[in-house]
Amino acid sequence: MKKIIYVLVCITLLSSCVSTRKYSKVTEKYNVLLGTYNYLQSDTKGCRELMNTMTAQKVKMESQMQALIDENTMLKKNNDQTINQLKDLSVISEQQAQNIKKSLETIDAKDNIINRLHKKASEKDSLNLNLVMNLKGNLRNTNDSDINIKVDKGVVYIDISDKLLFKRGKYEVSEESKEVLAKVAEVLRQHPDMEFMVEGNTDDVPYSSGILIDNWDLSVKRATSVIRVLQNEYGLNPVNMIAAGRGEYKPIAKGTDEESKSINRRTRIMVIPQLDQFFKLLEPTKKDGATNKSATRQ
Repeated sequence: MKKIIYVLVCITLLSSCVSTRKYSKVTEKYNVLLGTYNYLQSDTKGCRELMNTMTAQKVKMESQMQALIDENTMLKKNNDQTINQLKDLSVISEQQAQNIKKSLETIDAKDNIINRLHKKASEKDSLNLNLVMNLKGNLRNTNDSDINIKVDKGVVYIDISDKLLFKRGKYEVSEESKEVLAKVAEVLRQHPDMEFMVEGNTDDVPYSSGILIDNWDLSVKRATSVIRVLQNEYGLNPVNMIAAGRGEYKPIAKGTDEESKSINRRTRIMVIPQLDQFFKLLEPTKKDGATNKSATRQ
């Protein structure tokens, strides 16, 4: 009888141990999933706030543009009425009336250019939003304090802390950081026509080791090191990349403590607005050119 009781006790204890181990694994898995869920919730909130801000800016611009179009329509109507009244009163000749109308057509052509610029700006805002959301999605598992992605005045900025990329006072890209650069390159590769600049920034501690002269040299060397990785290992087109360095002269944090210095040691990838597309919109079309030549002859 004692043996039977002993066996039953052993079985009970073993069952209890198995259940505890299973429970621990399930709890651990639950905590990991909960952490991921909380991160995604926070990231989604940030993307939603960015989208709301850009949508509000777009609505405001569209409202302003519509107001200008309405005002221009009213002015045209008033101008036509004024010209006809002047003709009826014999204040101006038929030829002079035609000259005035052609001048107003030139103004209309300029309004069309403004409308095209507005449309292009809206398209760029949508592209920037898509770019930011893709970057945030690719880098969601990276520490938020080490990477900051933002849009400011139509420009996309990706700030990467140097503690992710380089050892103190060095400019060789660490092997551990290449995973981050690979994720950034994956998104940028989807936009082959997009140009960007890699900009190195240091703290204000004077550079005093190695063959470089100062922090200017160090910041530029760090930028070129990142560009070489993006080009040679991840296939980005070197034609679209620019290397630059600001040394210690554009700090984010103004303090002199170690935390401020750490914030200022960063590499910034900046997507450059394609201004040539906007300048092309300013070039007269055939119709606009014909109007201008006609007005000049008169």
